[in-house]
Amino acid sequence: MPGGIHTALPSPFMFQYIVQSFRRKKARRQFQEYPYETGYFDLAEEGRVAFANWLNPLVAPKVLRQEEVSFFKKFVKKGDLVIDIGANIGHLSVAAALANGKEGLTLSFDPNPHVFRILEVNARLNPEKTNIHPLKYAITDKADTFFYRSSEASFNNGGISKDESDFHGRFVLPTKIQGVVLEQLLEERYREWIPKLSLIKIDTEGYDREVIKSIRGLLERCKPVVISECFGKSTPEQRAEHFQVLADIGYDLFHIDGFFAGTPVVPIRTPEDMNRWKHFDFYAVHQTGTAAATS
Repeated sequence: MPGGIHTALPSPFMFQYIVQSFRRKKARRQFQEYPYETGYFDLAEEGRVAFANWLNPLVAPKVLRQEEVSFFKKFVKKGDLVIDIGANIGHLSVAAALANGKEGLTLSFDPNPHVFRILEVNARLNPEKTNIHPLKYAITDKADTFFYRSSEASFNNGGISKDESDFHGRFVLPTKIQGVVLEQLLEERYREWIPKLSLIKIDTEGYDREVIKSIRGLLERCKPVVISECFGKSTPEQRAEHFQVLADIGYDLFHIDGFFAGTPVVPIRTPEDMNRWKHFDFYAVHQTGTAAATS
């Protein structure tokens, strides 16, 4: 309009961005139970696979890819036992379970009841291709109950503590969660599967090294591949301990850029090397199997 004032209307993209930004802000501050949506992914080797995404606005939708399944096939064969500690909604549990197949077993642990609802759904979705047992426990050095805290009111993730420390955030579950000793649980419920244990993946928001210490006997006994996260807030001393607890029982560590076939692999040779990256994932292979796993 000549001589008039031009007011630019927000584009549909901008409007959507504003709405999503508001939903994310609300999810951080106010608790709400979010539903899930099931989608389907066509993988070159596994065929069509179903996966339930949690519609929490703080959670980016997960996509199942063949290259993720192929990553786990480097370490896992059909019929093996895989353990996922800190499984969240089960994205990597499903990828690993496709690698070891319906004749194998994947135990997926997560004590957070809000993500566990979705994990249970994903455990049921592909019975002709996977065998996943969801278990609502934290892995600890003794059976006990713990506080579970998050920095987000919607409890997308978080961590456990014995006291009321707010290290993981100011939001706390109204009911404590249960911690279990992994080797004891396996002996009681899955004894026949223990010799088939080939991989343990751990992602527990800074608690990984404590989990590793609690399962040391199992690692010495079965020598599975260990996948772990080095938490960004970890101190140099904590990173050194994370390295040493595995190195002391004969493991070699390797930095990875992600869980996909062909991910760059960089050896972590010393405790000091753990400081080369801030927040990262690595896998550790017992020296009896290092050559095969890194080839």
